[in-house]
Amino acid sequence: MNLKGRHFLKLLDYSTQEIEYLLELSADLKEKKKNNTATISHRGKNIVLIFEKTSTRTRCAFEVAAHDLGIQTTYLDPAGSQFGTKESVADTARVLCGIYDGIEYRGFGQEIIEELAQYSKVPVWNGLTNEFHPTQMLADLLTIKEHFGTLKDIRLTYLGDARYNMGNSLMVACAKMGMHFTACTAEAYFPAESLVNECRAIAAATGGSITLTEDVASGALRADVIYTDVWVSMGEPDEVWDKRIKDLKPYQVTKEVMEKADQKAIFMHCLPAFHDTKTAIGRTVFEKYGLTEMEVTDEVFESAQAVVFQQAENRMHTIKAVLAATL
Repeated sequence: MNLKGRHFLKLLDYSTQEIEYLLELSADLKEKKKNNTATISHRGKNIVLIFEKTSTRTRCAFEVAAHDLGIQTTYLDPAGSQFGTKESVADTARVLCGIYDGIEYRGFGQEIIEELAQYSKVPVWNGLTNEFHPTQMLADLLTIKEHFGTLKDIRLTYLGDARYNMGNSLMVACAKMGMHFTACTAEAYFPAESLVNECRAIAAATGGSITLTEDVASGALRADVIYTDVWVSMGEPDEVWDKRIKDLKPYQVTKEVMEKADQKAIFMHCLPAFHDTKTAIGRTVFEKYGLTEMEVTDEVFESAQAVVFQQAENRMHTIKAVLAATL
């Protein structure tokens, strides 16, 4: 399968077979990494990493993946370029594609990266936008496949705010791979109806399904995967904490939620997670609201069912596959 020159903006742009190919390539590259087998296949290539939103996993994964392939990287933080301030997105794309072999963008609206891709002659990769997080999806799918041996008919339930990149992307990924996706949250936090309908049409062809429910007992029942994310996303104002805690506390992943799932169910989280008070935000929330745990309890996060650090590692292997396939 030839994906050379392709952008990687969202999984909606990729067929089920293309996603399967990237997962197979990821597994192969992971095995080679574990066996200390060199995978330097793109020596002499250069890529630029534009980060309007900071990150631990995405930056480290891109830099290590690139290094393993022999690719040089340039990191641009919000203060490191004229992007979007003194220079337009279109002009930036046309400048950078003349210097680099690929462009990664992590930031805000999906329309920004779509415009980057429109004006770029080299591949553009989505490290996260408000609407989609496709590199995280590849890591999640690889992790699920490693654990269960298959993706087909796996039942994944997402609890929390399902309106943005994680809820959207998991719904798309499940639809593409013939999995059964459930968004379990208050109705105001369901994904957009237009995307739900698009995913239901995809799922009808792959044998998957899309379910929206406010009921935790039915939403978590016999799920193979219980997934959650932070209640307040990066870039949102602190003022939203009060309402989010009130609305989403009933959807916290607890031991009781995991007991409703299948006996062999796993817990997943894209990280960072607020499962204790060992972070500045965790301490602030405790001082203001009296909560020591937010979207997931520490008991679940530290349990044998949690595969969150396997997910985090797989970010690197799957991003390496995207770079190798598209450059």
